Amino acid sequence: MRNPTLALGGAALMLCGWASAQTIPAWRIAVDVGHHWRAPGAISARGQSELSFNQHLAEQLASALEAHGMQVQLINRDGSLESLPARPRSAPDADLFVSIHHDSVEERELMPWTWAGHPQTYNDQWQGHSLFVSRRNPLPEASLLCASTMGARLQREGFTPTDKNARRRPWADQANTVHWYDNLVVLHQARQPAVLVEAGVIKNRDEELLLADPERQARMADALATGIAACLQVLHPPTPPTADVGRAP
Repeated sequence: MRNPTLALGGAALMLCGWASAQTIPAWRIAVDVGHHWRAPGAISARGQSELSFNQHLAEQLASALEAHGMQVQLINRDGSLESLPARPRSAPDADLFVSIHHDSVEERELMPWTWAGHPQTYNDQWQGHSLFVSRRNPLPEASLLCASTMGARLQREGFTPTDKNARRRPWADQANTVHWYDNLVVLHQARQPAVLVEAGVIKNRDEELLLADPERQARMADALATGIAACLQVLHPPTPPTADVGRAP
């Protein structure tokens, strides 16, 4: 499998051309809100559900993608969609499937504390984002390219990655913090390239506050949208205009 970092330089150059183009390709992006009300995912250090973090960032990402001229299908916006296979099935024609999540820490690594009079758990050792792709996806190289461009853009914009998940998931692209996670249903059942984003560790008390900040969410969303645009410019370059043959000057 080709190393995605070899394509990153080309993606960046193509992005410059995309940004200055008069006509923006109508790429279609499916943005999946991870988890649902019956299983809301991890609980933050201050007792908020991962689902609520996922909803806020997914909304910001949808807005950023639209600002970049892309079409967006927001899946599970209200948190009611329980079926994992139904998520990629609901967007068969999207050019990219992106699932938004926030990370936790293993139970044995958590420490107790009290917040607002309620017992909670935390771990301040780990913080930062990471991305995941599946080799079982029908387009694993394209998935990896998009994850790498997204990860590269996040770091360029000052967001810090984590190597926490390398303890369990092998690296797909260590420089840009992308891991293989082959059996994730939303990744391997998607018909298009698919990437899962762990935006940060909500069990970290300081990072939890950052992840809840709407301005920071908007900055992260814009970085992700820019990385997505760079990847899709490589995967689906616009067709050059046809010359008018035979027309008088």
